[in-house]
Amino acid sequence: MTTTLDRFDVDVYRVPTPAPEADGTLSWDATIAVTVRAWAGGIAGLGWTYSAPAAGPVVRDQLASALLDRDAFEIADAHETMRRACRNLGTRGLVMQAISAVDIALWDLKARLLGVPLSSLLGGSIRPVPVYGSGGFTSMSDDELGRQIDDWKAAGCTAMKIKIGQDWGTSEDRDLERTRSFRAWAGPDVDLMVDANGGYRPGQARRVGEQLDEWGIVWFEEPVSSDDIAGLAGLRRVLRCDVAAGEYLADPDDVRRLVSAVDCLQLDVTRCGGYTGFLAGAAQAAAAHLDVSAHCAPALHAQLGGAVPRLRHLEWFADHARLEPELFDGVPTVSGGAVRPTAQIGHGMTISDRADAFMASG
Repeated sequence: MTTTLDRFDVDVYRVPTPAPEADGTLSWDATIAVTVRAWAGGIAGLGWTYSAPAAGPVVRDQLASALLDRDAFEIADAHETMRRACRNLGTRGLVMQAISAVDIALWDLKARLLGVPLSSLLGGSIRPVPVYGSGGFTSMSDDELGRQIDDWKAAGCTAMKIKIGQDWGTSEDRDLERTRSFRAWAGPDVDLMVDANGGYRPGQARRVGEQLDEWGIVWFEEPVSSDDIAGLAGLRRVLRCDVAAGEYLADPDDVRRLVSAVDCLQLDVTRCGGYTGFLAGAAQAAAAHLDVSAHCAPALHAQLGGAVPRLRHLEWFADHARLEPELFDGVPTVSGGAVRPTAQIGHGMTISDRADAFMASG
């Protein structure tokens, strides 16, 4: 069996949303997925990231050439090689998203070459991982949000999250009205969560947070920009609800700066350096006595069940929950409020024939 990396395939897919969507600080009408297949000995491992099409050329022009003819089993070395290859480009943002996609593909490839489930290779098991329903876009009407909440209930979700901070925090009255109604829509036995996507100013976030505490909201995500470490830490000191952030973290230095400012650290395998970066960040969180929550990409994060001892839950994000079964075969499903990783070899997912309909240039 040869384990020498001999080929990388990169594709870009654009999957439209059912209608234009928005959170507190951004609007969009499609989701871009950049896939990477890493090959060795006629076997391919699959990874992907949610990014811009420009992540594709980063993989082709910078990362693949640095990894060809290396041993596919040496993932830690490959991760450092990719970072060094991108030194002059910077290794955060889009570049780290490209690195993440390759790292995920390498882990999947190694598991396939060894003939074991990826969850086992990562140090976990195929036990179910709790999920929370996530969406509740600020662009939604009350009726649309009600239907989404019904879908989460049907999947057994006992925690749900909606977006607030509309229009960079300039629609505070609507934010509060939707949040106040959230309890009636979701029911009495659901943990309620909100995400402002950094749309509020610190003082405004404190006032909103005090109201959230009165209503029993348990999670306030990015009440201010995740770059405002002091602002997050200040809110954490005065609010009862958990202050959460971390979806943009790219490396251990980013994690080190944030762990003292949040109650639960978010990590995203498609942004933080793949599984290599996620496990490193989770170890830093554990050292700071913090839980970890996986941000978006539920099909990929399902593989971490049992591998991260303080993994609180993962985000069953509406766009990705809809997109992943369109682009990939073998996507794990949610039932009883949890997702279970596959017992198949690798992560068990392959690019579907259905994906051809969403192929984009990149």
